[in-house]
Formats: sequence, structure tokens, C-alpha cells
Amino acid sequence: MEASGKLICRQRQVVFSILLLGLSLAGAAEPRRYSMVEETEGSSFVTSLAKDLGLEQREFSRRGVRVVSRGNKLHLRLNQETGDLLLNEKLDREDLCGHTEPCVLRFQVLLESPFEFFQAELQVIDINDHSPVFLDKQMLVKVSESSPPGTAFPLKNAEDLDVGQNNIENYIISPNSYFRVLTRKRSDGRKYPELVLDKALDREEEAELKLTLTALDGGSPPRSGTAQVYIEVLDVNDNAPEFEQPFYRVQISEDSPVGFLVVKVSATDADTGVNGEISYSLFQASDEIGKTFKVDFLTGEIRLRKQLDFEKFQSYEVNIEARDAGGFSGKCTVLIQVMDVNDHAPEVTMSAFTSPIPENAPETVVALFSVSDLDSEENGKISCSIQEDLPFLLKSSVGNFYTLLTETPLDRESRAEYNVTITVTDLGTPRLTTHLNMTVLVSDVNDNAPTFTQTSYTLFVRENNSPALHIGSVSATDRDSGTNAQVTYSLLPPQDPHLPLASLVSINADNGHLFALRSLDYEALQAFEFRVGATDRGSPALSSEALVRVLVLDANDNSPFVLYPLQNGSAPCTELVPRAAEPGYLVTKVVAVDGDSGQNAWLSYQLLKATEPGLFSVWAHNGEVRTARLLSERDAAKHRLVVLVKDNGEPPRSATATLHVLLVDGFSQPYLPLPEAAPAQGQADSLTVYLVVALASVSSLFLFSVLLFVAVRLCRRSRAASVGRCSVPEGPFPGHLVDVSGTGSLSQNYQYEVCLVGGSGTNEFQFLKPVLLNIRDHSFGPEMEENSNFRNGFGFSLQLK
Repeated sequence: MEASGKLICRQRQVVFSILLLGLSLAGAAEPRRYSMVEETEGSSFVTSLAKDLGLEQREFSRRGVRVVSRGNKLHLRLNQETGDLLLNEKLDREDLCGHTEPCVLRFQVLLESPFEFFQAELQVIDINDHSPVFLDKQMLVKVSESSPPGTAFPLKNAEDLDVGQNNIENYIISPNSYFRVLTRKRSDGRKYPELVLDKALDREEEAELKLTLTALDGGSPPRSGTAQVYIEVLDVNDNAPEFEQPFYRVQISEDSPVGFLVVKVSATDADTGVNGEISYSLFQASDEIGKTFKVDFLTGEIRLRKQLDFEKFQSYEVNIEARDAGGFSGKCTVLIQVMDVNDHAPEVTMSAFTSPIPENAPETVVALFSVSDLDSEENGKISCSIQEDLPFLLKSSVGNFYTLLTETPLDRESRAEYNVTITVTDLGTPRLTTHLNMTVLVSDVNDNAPTFTQTSYTLFVRENNSPALHIGSVSATDRDSGTNAQVTYSLLPPQDPHLPLASLVSINADNGHLFALRSLDYEALQAFEFRVGATDRGSPALSSEALVRVLVLDANDNSPFVLYPLQNGSAPCTELVPRAAEPGYLVTKVVAVDGDSGQNAWLSYQLLKATEPGLFSVWAHNGEVRTARLLSERDAAKHRLVVLVKDNGEPPRSATATLHVLLVDGFSQPYLPLPEAAPAQGQADSLTVYLVVALASVSSLFLFSVLLFVAVRLCRRSRAASVGRCSVPEGPFPGHLVDVSGTGSLSQNYQYEVCLVGGSGTNEFQFLKPVLLNIRDHSFGPEMEENSNFRNGFGFSLQLK
């Protein structure tokens, strides 16, 4: 068998130099035993091999631990990072071992540097995952009415693929007056039902019976299968067929052709006529026996249906039934022993292969392999050899394992490649031979460092990306060959100690793909840079590095936030507008900001809802709310406006601001509740007292909070802002200014003056007298002035300049 280049590439990760001198394999030690329940999912944990071997994780990785099994069929795999032994696939005990119990999978554990060898076994434990199944769902039993109580009638057994206690435990029959069922055990351990007559039958009273036969296994919970048994009561036929001998023993070679006569059985019946005519058939035959043998129903000749295989079945137990026309039957058993022939060539299983071999290295293990032969005795004995003109040596190990190693140091300059043929021959007749060809290369030294295709890389990623997003790649090449040219990528420690690089990006060590480990936020981090390294796998390893700069692109992930009027669920702010206001009168200005940047932060305003459409308008670019026409007496006194603030992102985000506007005849007019909202005259006195107490408490608390806030702000300011005072004829509280810097849609800085009024001597609230306030907005021009006085029900006013 030619070893292809792909085999060499797959096996290059085996450690190159393994010194065989001082090799002592623990072949005589008891194998390590593990167990696993069948149908366990793949990748399930079997054992911690590192802990079992007593190795730390670093030592475990250095020793190059491998798990191999016969025929290269690996049901297990080893996690080299954790040292855990895992299932490679879901195991089905019935597929692996059939009815063989216990079901044991043997494998070997190989360690290198120095070389060690351990035998291990994995026992697959059966679970009750199969129900008993009757091959014949309906059975016909003919019983003579003259049969005495206690007569037994063997029935066809059920098959259960499970083994041990999960196999068939017993049989039961449906309740009836005539029969009971007994569970019998054959020589091979299989159980079959036997129908026993408890009460004599009378055909004239009851000519047939229908019973249900149930097979139960011993699992937990138990599984069952059923079959229908039809009892036909016959008239007297007092002689059953009898075989010449109850047991037949036959030996047959496994290479016998299909149709080969195995044996001929014969039975006789003392009855005459129809009751003496005998037919032969297989009885209680398993599915395998039914596929392998057939019986001539007239002559009793048993012949092969298919080719035998000694490696699968060494013997068969075949039951033959002879039945006469009257329904009576006799049974015999044929024991067939299969004889082995040398029909399998030896097999070679490669466990480890090292190529190329470093030149000038001392005795080095090149390959570790095992040989096996499915035949038995002399047919299964094996000899192994290689060519004599090669500088290699073949040594026998434990358990049919062989080691191929260099006999003398190799010289690459004289010869860079060797073709080694392993010849394995068995001792059977005729002898069968297997050849395994291997190409062993001699490697050079590592003298070239990897080179990046670019000295620096610039990558772009949009914020709010999904974790593990592929954001780009780096690439490096190495002019060496073999493992010296295999490049591994890594992130180098950042120069900025405050940059959490390990939580931002990761790199695929094999291909240089870069991934964002978490969602990036443009508002928190606009760009960062780091260095990546490329290291080859030579010895000593050579490396180089490149600079990677990541630029975070902004996404529209912040909705506009309304600064004024406040939308925090507190008492709404009411804007007062005189009915004599001209068209274009500035009612108020909606102030909003957006946390994004660029066009994602460009805000526009529009009037979404209004109590009276057409009365007010909103300027799209600065959020100013103005009157659209002259006011009249027919216009409602109260108006509710909903202003939509929308950014310019894709998709756009928006927020709404709710304004309450009250039309008054003049600012000297008291701000009184509407007539329809006033309480009944009979309840005014008591309600007024409670209202005055509540409003006084709230006003005092609000006054204290505002004074504290203004005091803190004045202490922090480096300069005083003198923008006017709130002139109130009665009230001891001076005005203070609150500054709001221009953000979002504000083109200039605005200041608000808060003045509080106290000292009311009545149980009604009085409003301040009109005060002319100047509002200067650069959006209209440097000299444009408007009167705008904002008041609420607590007696304070806001002045916007």
C-alpha cells in the first residue's frame, strides 16, 4: 500500500525525535479500564487522561500523548488542551458487539519524549433500548383433543438485541382456562416460551382459541413485545414424528460454497396416511440462521444460503421441526461448527509516523505500527520485515507492535528521501502477504523568518457589531518548507497598558483572521491599534510583527434626547401666549441633543399633533415653536402640541416632546382654573385649605432645591453671568441664572432665570404682573427681540435669552 502525500502531511505533527534507547514499555501491566453507557452523545467526557497518567497540563502537551486503536477506527478522541478523553461518536453496543457480552473496545495510549505505551479498554454498557420482537407475529398451534393435561408445546421465541438483564426475561400468556406458559432456557442462553395444557380440550365444545403471548425483558423499565397464538383443536392423531437422533453435530469449512449440503435430518411417524406425511422446517430460527441456512421441507436436507465467515460466527445451533399432516411435530437440534481457513491477509495499522527526519539526528523513531490477522491459530501468526539495504531498523514491541527507527544518523546531502517497504506475512497455507510503502524525507534547518504582506493594516468595523465578528485578516509567508513554513499568528502585548486588547479582539492562530470579541461602541472608543506576531514552527522559532489599526464607524444607535421641555413625567410646563400675539410669535423652543456623531446627530423637528392644526408651526432646523396666524377669541384657550424630534441616521430614530400652551388676554390676567374644572361651591372652602397646605409644602421644597442648585452652580462658575433679573414687586427671593450649553440642535448658549414668588395673603394664587423679557436668538438675527414670559402654577417664571 502506497503512503500518499496526504498521509505524510497528516502525520507531520508527531514529535520528530523520540529516543528509543532505554525504551521500557509497560506491556505486562494490567490495561486501564473505563466504561461508558451506549447511546451516549459524541464529545461526551470519558476520563481525564492527564490525571490518570499523573501528568500536569504542560507536561501532558509536551509528551505528545496519542490514542490509537486497531484498524485506525477511533471511537475516542483526545483533547490536547485539557487532557480529557472524549467520545468521538455516539456508540451503539449492538452495532459494535452484537450479542457479545461484555462489549470491550481496546485501544492504546502512546507517549513520546520519552516513548511509553499503555493498553486500555473501554467497556460499552448496554441499556434497554430495544424491545423484544417476535419474528412471527401470528403463531398457529394445532392441539389434539386427546392431549392430556401437562402436554407442552414449544412456541417460537422473541428476539431482543439487548444483552444481559436487558434481554428477554420471561413470557406470559393472556388469561384463559386451558393453557399456561413456561419460560425455558436453551443451551446458548436464549429463552423461549413453552405452552402447557392445564385442562383437557374438547373440540366439540371449543374448536379454537386465540391467545396473546407477551415477551418481557429484564430492563428498567421493562420493554415488551407481543404475538398472537391461535390454538386449533384437532381430532385424534396419537403419534408425533420422531427424529432418528435428537442431536446432530457437523463441521463445515468457512469457504464452503452457497448451496453446500450441511447435513440431512430424518424423522419417522408411526401413523399412516395423511397423519404420517412429514414436512421439515426451521424452528425458533433467529434472523441470522434464517439468512444462512435453508431446509428442504420434503427431504430434510440443510443447505447454505450464503457464505460463512468464521471471524463473525464460529458455530450455529439450528433447530429443525418435523410436522405431520395431523399437526403433531417433533424437534431435533443440529450443532454446526465453522472451521477456519486462511482467507484474511495481515493488516497493518499505522499509529505514528514521523517525516521528515532531521539530518544528523541519533536513533530516531520513524514509525510505530501494529500488525494483526483476523484468522486464528497458525493462520493468524505473523512475521514482519523491511529491505536490508536501508539505514533503518525494525524492532518488535509488545502486543504485535513494531517500531521503525534510524540505525545510523542520516545525511541529507547524500540522500534526501528513502522508500521503505514493510512486508507482513502470515504462516497460514497458502501464505498471505501485505506490503506497506512509506516515503521518509530528510528535513533541512529553519533559517527564514515569516514576512507580512503589509507592514501595517487598517481595518474598519461599524459599532454595535455582533460578538465574534470577522473584521479582517493579516497574512504572512515563510520561504522555508515543511513545518518551518507553518506560520502561527498571535496578538502581542499592547504598548498602551490601559487598552483591554484581550477583551476587544482575537486572532485565529492558523489563518490570521481577526475577530471582534464584543460589541464596540463608537461613543466610547473611536479607534485603537495593536501589534500582531507571526511565528514559524521551526527550531529555534523565528518571528516578525505588523501593526494593525482598527477604526470604529459610527452607527445610529442613540435616539434624540429632549432637554427642554423636560419629559420626565412631572407636572407639565405650560407656555403662556397673549391673544394679541402676531404671526411668527416665538412661543418656546424645543431643545434636544443626540449622542451620535455626523449625520446621525443632525436633528430635525416637526409638529406631530396639535389641538388646533394650523395655529402653531415648528421650525424644522432649530425647534422653535411659533404662531402661524393671528389669534382670535374663537380659538380654544388650552392647546396641546406634540413635537417630533428625528435624527438623520439610517434608519432614523426619533423622540417626542409634549407642550402645553395657554392663550391669555394679557400677562396681567390671573392664571385661574377653567370654569368647568372648578369644584362645587359647597366644597370650595375645605378643598382650598388642603390645596393651600399641599402647594405651600411643595413650593417650599422646590424653593430649597432651586436655591441649593443655584448656589452650587455659582460656586463652580469661574465668572459671573449677568443677564438680567426677574423683577417682582412682592417677593424676597432674588433671581438666578441656569446655563444650558449649546448641544444637539442649539446653535448658541442659552440661560434661564428662575424667580420665585411668595407672600400670598389669600387662598388663591396670583400671577406676576407682566414683565417684558428680551429673547435674543441668533437664528433670527442679532437684533431681533421677542417678548416671552414662561410661568407655571407654582409662581415661578423662566426667562430665555
